[in-house]
Amino acid sequence: MGGLAFPGRPPRVVAFGGGHGLAAALAAWRRITPDLTAVVTVADDGGSSGRIRREMPVLPPGDLRMALAALAGEAEREQTLAALFQHRFGGSGVLAGHPVGNLLLTGLTEMHGGDTVRALDELARLIGAHGRVLPMADEPLDLVARVEVADPDDPDRVRTIRGQVAIAATPGRVREIRLAPADPVVHPAVLEAIAAADVVSLGPGSWYTSVLPHLLVPRLRAALAATQARVVVVLNLEPQPGETDGFSPEEHLSVLQAHLDGVALHTVIADAEAVVDRRGLLEAVRECGAELLLAAVAEPDGAPRHDPVRLSSALASVVGVR
Repeated sequence: MGGLAFPGRPPRVVAFGGGHGLAAALAAWRRITPDLTAVVTVADDGGSSGRIRREMPVLPPGDLRMALAALAGEAEREQTLAALFQHRFGGSGVLAGHPVGNLLLTGLTEMHGGDTVRALDELARLIGAHGRVLPMADEPLDLVARVEVADPDDPDRVRTIRGQVAIAATPGRVREIRLAPADPVVHPAVLEAIAAADVVSLGPGSWYTSVLPHLLVPRLRAALAATQARVVVVLNLEPQPGETDGFSPEEHLSVLQAHLDGVALHTVIADAEAVVDRRGLLEAVRECGAELLLAAVAEPDGAPRHDPVRLSSALASVVGVR
């Protein structure tokens, strides 16, 4: 498989996603390069993030916090601060369930007059982050999906569901997804990172609520269509209940392809053990004009999680880094 070469410097990588999937990708990419930018979804409306965005004029902080923690430095102080970011308050009061990092990011954003990027950069310095974290849009987003529910006797089988949590909790298959607002403002730093990138990565993660939303933002999609970077997709290890029930790896890829709209794919990485129909996936990858890399990227114990060391090895082979 042909890789890229970066004589004299590490590759510039921009990783798109949200939640645990993006954190797994960042844990792998940080082993390859310090020039790493995470572009994080801002559509979460559940848990602590949902409570904060309903009460404050800020972006939902949860996925941004998780990305920061995934990039934290190795020093004891930095790791302690990262653990503090992730710590959730106990008890049953108004703070119960809030991660400390969500409150820190919200408070610092308010101190800086609503400038989330400045707040993220300051927190990144505080924890010695190996890279930068940026929001995919400068305003909170809502996901709106058309979901075909599982009950064949339901006269309204296809329903419009609003909100990330509601979409993930609705049994059935997502047939269409869109954003509200449809054309949100994107921070210039995000577009600059894409323009300068050597590699752009998508996935793994919740396909409809963490991966595809980036391709629904017109300014992001236009920047991705114009970039000269190699675009790498990391497929999920298994379907996600409530979003992609019953989806094969090739169905995940087919859904992604339907949302590319001019964005080129170059490499698709899939776990060798998670693929049942290798020929079917290979055909789907070739239809996208991409190359397929089958590799052992899951945890060795069989857990449905990407192993950072294994995934970094696969990513390194794609970009030509030893």
